[in-house]
Formats: sequence, structure tokens, C-alpha cells
Amino acid sequence: MSIAGIHPLDWLLDNTGPITRTVTDAAIALGVMAGEDPQDFRTLGSAARAQPGPYTKYLKRNALEGRRFGVPAFILKTAVPGSPSHTLLLTPDARAMFTQALAELRSAGATVVIDDSLLPDRFLDLVAAIRSGPYVRDGLERFLRDFGPEAYRSVDDYRKAVGSPLPGWLIGGDPATQRLLASDPEAERTFWSPRRQALAAYEEALTRFRLDGLIYPSAQMPPNDETVPGQVSSGPHSATWWVNPIGVPAVVVPAGFYPTGLPFGLEFSARPWRDGDLLGWAFAYEQATRHRRPPVLIPQGEENHRVNG
Repeated sequence: MSIAGIHPLDWLLDNTGPITRTVTDAAIALGVMAGEDPQDFRTLGSAARAQPGPYTKYLKRNALEGRRFGVPAFILKTAVPGSPSHTLLLTPDARAMFTQALAELRSAGATVVIDDSLLPDRFLDLVAAIRSGPYVRDGLERFLRDFGPEAYRSVDDYRKAVGSPLPGWLIGGDPATQRLLASDPEAERTFWSPRRQALAAYEEALTRFRLDGLIYPSAQMPPNDETVPGQVSSGPHSATWWVNPIGVPAVVVPAGFYPTGLPFGLEFSARPWRDGDLLGWAFAYEQATRHRRPPVLIPQGEENHRVNG
């Protein structure tokens, strides 16, 4: 799905994904959003490589039967000296919820593979070597050129029109460090080659363990209760950041609730361009478990009542 027209944070990591009530709704949305777009080079050739729509045809209740899924070793990490700084530890309560989800997958006919050599920490090191930072401004310049208002069609135009520069985090910091992806002679070393290596490691793991895809918690800890006034958010922290740099499809489906009543999510990932299969697995899990509950919204003003009452 193209990101053209979406204001970028890091255009080489950004992606488009609908947030829907059901997997069926997500499949319908994907059918509308998928396709090639000359303004997003990552979509070129997708018509020949992607599973054909409509994506609702992949939604079968038995889609998990006979499938094999692996759990990345880094997902199950606990406190170990020397672990990479980008390794996020799985909290005990999140581990308990994940264990329950694995049992549900097995009940639906899937095989779950857990092995210490299945994408250990060194896989995250490969992904971390993909450097998109030098090209952040390139993405923003493209966005302003194609979709910016008449008053400014570039970063420099913005500074002149508004009287102050855009924030450094939005344009990649020091302009001297920023480059154009298409013409940077270092792009092969800093971006393209590391990306190929990390994606190859991902696909090699799927092949070696004869896996259809991977499964893991969408967050390594429970979410905060944001309805509590004055509570400062400290998460939830996720170990799913690696999906974006290597460009593989992933989907999150409701997988139960913590004792606090806050939700737990299960994420599936698949080989590139296997979006139909991915949605089929999520649909089968959704239908087998029926974990989703409609949200209960707090009436306006009740927050104050809970504090002062």
C-alpha cells in the first residue's frame, strides 16, 4: 500500500495500515488500498508479486489447520547481561497471556515452534544496521514537493514562509548529514545491503524451520490504563519494530484481556507479499477465540467524578 500523500516521519519506515473492528473489515480495506503507485517506489511490481485480491477470499475458519508458526527467540528474552540495548524484555504477565494464545493456536490446528536458534538477538543487530536516518529529509522534501501547500513546497520554502525552521527531528537533524537516497553513493552500504541481509535472515529462518510465519505479542508489557487521571504513560513497549525496516507484512488481532481488563494483542508476520495468507490466519484465530469486546467509553465528566467523588 502506498504512503504517498501521508506526511512522513521516516518515509523508509512508514507504512499504511487500517485499524478495523474485525479482520474482515481489514481485508476489505486492503482490497481498496493495495496496488502500484508511481509515487511510492516500494509498491512497484507489487501487482505481479502480491497475492491477488479480493482479500476476503482468504478468510477461512480453518486457515490455521496444518500451519506452522515460530516464535522469535528474542521475543522470549528475560534479563540477561549483555543483551542488545534494543532487546525489550517480555514481562511475566505478558508471557502468561502469550502462552494462553499459543495454546489457542494449537487448538485451532497450528503447530508452534519455539527454539533458541530461531531469530536470536543477532537478528535484531542485522535490522538495527539498516540506516534510514540519512534520508529523512529526502522523504519530507518529496512530500512537500508533491503535496505541500502553495506557500511552501520545500523545507527551505517553509522556513521562509513561516519565519522559523521545521523541527530538527522532522528533517533529520543536521542538514550536512542528509542525503538523497537515489543518488547517495553510500546508500548501498548504509541502507540497501543491510536491508537485504536482514530480510534474508528472516526468510532463511522461515525456510529452515519450515514455517509459514511468525507469532509474538504486539507489546512486551500490558498497556497503561490511560483513563486514570494524572497517570504518566510508560509504554506499552513493543518488540515489533523490526517489521518495518525489512518490509514484511504483519497484522495484530485481539488475543484476550489482562486481569485489569486491558487488552492483549497477538501479531502474525509472513513472507513478503503473502498478505492474503496473513489475513486468513488472523481471521481463523479471531473466529476460534472471539476475544474482541466492544470498548466501553467513559461518559464525559466521569473522569472528574472518579477523582473527586
